[in-house]
Amino acid sequence: MNINQVFEAFDTLRVLVIGDVMLDSYVWGKVERISPEAPVPVVNVQTREYRLGGAGNVLLNVQSLGAEAIICSVIGTDSSGDLLENSLKDKGLNCEGLIRSESRITTIKERIIAGSQQVVRIDTETDKPVSKSETAQLIAKAKELIPSCNVIIFEDYDKGVLTPHSISEITAFANEHNVPTVVDPKKRNFLAYNNTTLFKPNLKELREGLKIEFNVDNPEELRGAVRHLKEALNVKGALITLSERGVIIDFQDEVHKLPAHIRQIADVSGAGDTVISIAACCVALGLPPKTIAAVSNLGGGLVCELVGVVPIDKELLKTEALNLVIAPTY
Repeated sequence: MNINQVFEAFDTLRVLVIGDVMLDSYVWGKVERISPEAPVPVVNVQTREYRLGGAGNVLLNVQSLGAEAIICSVIGTDSSGDLLENSLKDKGLNCEGLIRSESRITTIKERIIAGSQQVVRIDTETDKPVSKSETAQLIAKAKELIPSCNVIIFEDYDKGVLTPHSISEITAFANEHNVPTVVDPKKRNFLAYNNTTLFKPNLKELREGLKIEFNVDNPEELRGAVRHLKEALNVKGALITLSERGVIIDFQDEVHKLPAHIRQIADVSGAGDTVISIAACCVALGLPPKTIAAVSNLGGGLVCELVGVVPIDKELLKTEALNLVIAPTY
């Protein structure tokens, strides 16, 4: 399978994204005076926009690659939840696994921007774990969808949708059905992702999650930390993003450290979402570890050239992959 065939094969995939989906709100306006009530600017609103955030950006990246993206999450029955569900449907995303909870608020992060300056961010959210009944619903939904999917992405933002119990149950079921699991972790559940297929923390998350220090520029220490991670979680593979140092993958008895590509960095927001989306699709196709790391690393760098959280451009990624002559896969 060469690179062209890989990108065609992405179109055949069904990808289940389980985790914290949220709404990003952007309010743009002008400041022409200071409030008489307090020494703060008065923002005269001109435009307002809602975008998918959290696991929503992973869904958009998966969709941009040509695969079908299916969300499995818990959101509120509030007006923000309505906006979020409508936003998902407007983008043509599969909402079969979306659960609405009367006892939970929907996460919305609102940014007030005057000119080009962000004045304030307002977060309306809870990070409490979902209830036992909601956890049971999430597990049931996941089990219903997993047999028809090619790969699962756990997209954890520590907002409470994923719990150690749901992670354990869903992973065990996926393993029984030979559906690979790819993980984008955060701090709270870091050590709960036992027996998953590919675990993708960044450097900071690796250090904090395992409570270890090491010299990332020392190849032996870096490899030792990655081995430690694999052993601690009994995962099949680990893909660590190292910012300007590139990535390292340890998977299927192969270890590869790939440098970052030289880029005009405009914004690193959302790069991790792009990396996990590409990696999951590559794992679903059974590609070799070096190819998984190379294409994911390339995609993460490409989105950093754009301002804001933007999903990957599939054709641009394919062109770059062909130009770099990433080795034929198998």
